[in-house]
Formats: sequence, structure tokens, C-alpha cells
Amino acid sequence: MPRYMSEGASGLDLFAALDGQEVLIPPGRWALIPTGVALAIPPGYEGQVRPRSGLALQHGVTLLNPPGTIDADYRGEVKVILVNLGTEPFRVRDGDRIAQLVIQPVLRVELEEVDELPPTSRSGGGFGHTGR
Repeated sequence: MPRYMSEGASGLDLFAALDGQEVLIPPGRWALIPTGVALAIPPGYEGQVRPRSGLALQHGVTLLNPPGTIDADYRGEVKVILVNLGTEPFRVRDGDRIAQLVIQPVLRVELEEVDELPPTSRSGGGFGHTGR
């Protein structure tokens, strides 16, 4: 079961469910790791799967698509795409903590098609437009 690892933790740790097996992820490659968990997230919320900072710092291992989104209507097994950005192969063992799950409220909006957007001081500037 996912669980909070400290009293102040905002994310539930997710664990690898590999039925006693191991997965070796070579440098520059990725693997889909099952957690053995399926969720019923309430309407109006989503699950965000986020990397673990210790794996990133110590091994160069993170998520390929952070944050991964678990929609409220998804009922399948939660799986995590781990990527090895480090220089050594990384071994995932059954029961290893591999990611964090944060449950967040979701706001849904109604889109409106317009011919022109209202102006702002930034306008269309992006990618470094506001300076360092």
C-alpha cells in the first residue's frame, strides 16, 4: 500500500511490485514499473505521480513524464515510468520506493474561442522573456 513516510509528507510513497523479481535499467533507458495498486480517486481530484529526490540525487533516476497524472475515472493499476539518467545501470527490486503520489484538487474550465486575446505587459514573450 502507498503510505506517507513522515508526519509532514505531502506525497504517499509508491513501491515496486515485481513479484520477487528485479528490473535492471541501463543508463539512458527507461522501464515501466508496476506498483500493484489501483485507486478510486474522488471526482474533482487527480493523482500526481512525482519523482523521489533521493533516487534523482543518488542515482540519476527520475520519472520520464513528471508529474504523471492519474485521472479520477482511471481504475487500472498505477505504473511508473522510471528513466535512468545516471552513468551506471540501476536495479529496481521488489518493494523499492520508486515514486510519490500526491492527490490534488482539479479545476475544470470552460474554453471559449476568441479572435484576439486581451493584452498583458508580457504579451507573447516566453522562454526567458522576463529575464534571469
